[in-house]
Amino acid sequence: MTITRRTFATILAAGATASLMSTRASAAVAAPIKARNVVLVHGLFADGSCWSEVIPRLQAAGLNVTAVQNPLTTLPEAVASAERVLARQDGPTVLVGHSFSGMIVTEAGVHPNVSALVYVAARAPDAGEDYTALAKTFPTPPASAGIVFDGDEGRLSEEAFLRDFAGDLPAAKAKVLYAVQEPFHKALLAGKTTNAAWRSKPSYYAVSTEDRTINPDLERFMAKRMGAKTIEVKASHLALISHPEEIAGLILEAAGQ
Repeated sequence: MTITRRTFATILAAGATASLMSTRASAAVAAPIKARNVVLVHGLFADGSCWSEVIPRLQAAGLNVTAVQNPLTTLPEAVASAERVLARQDGPTVLVGHSFSGMIVTEAGVHPNVSALVYVAARAPDAGEDYTALAKTFPTPPASAGIVFDGDEGRLSEEAFLRDFAGDLPAAKAKVLYAVQEPFHKALLAGKTTNAAWRSKPSYYAVSTEDRTINPDLERFMAKRMGAKTIEVKASHLALISHPEEIAGLILEAAGQ
């Protein structure tokens, strides 16, 4: 099925989502398994420190929390880095991804330790799906024009970072985050998932309504398609920093807290 904006509108308006969700309904409505661990994965233009506002809130609830340092080289290598962390967890684990790392969550989320998935303004492809083609069926977000390359390494320009990635953060804080952004390799963007963990694991999604990095309607579409428990946060792409209470609350819900 080719997804277009017209198809998306039809799904939302006419309730055609029911047929798309049939394989997800039982997982979406099931009571969450009580988890003791949370594994957080960062996306492009960031590093593991982007979770620094969420982590203490989860630790205060008694959860064991680990932030993966995503290498941002290739999708298989990025998935492997998450899988190594997941393998070290003792018991049920909530796997959380922001932005690009939704690809990693979707692929690595089939790991037996994973009890639930949380997507924070994140990509959520189906198995084998061309995410770039899917994204092109929605208006292109402004941040895309701000990516600059130095050979095979890509970064977001300072102007685009402050305006389109971290637009609701104080400028001083956004500049610190800009300074520590980890470059990504072009090869990373060519990867496709072979699994769609959201088809078998309970899933949760936080839509950033003011997002200028991923189109908010694309986020809504992906959340609807997976049958995720969804919240909407009036935030930039960095809701995990500007609205950590809401994001931590969704993760705690996924952990059965």
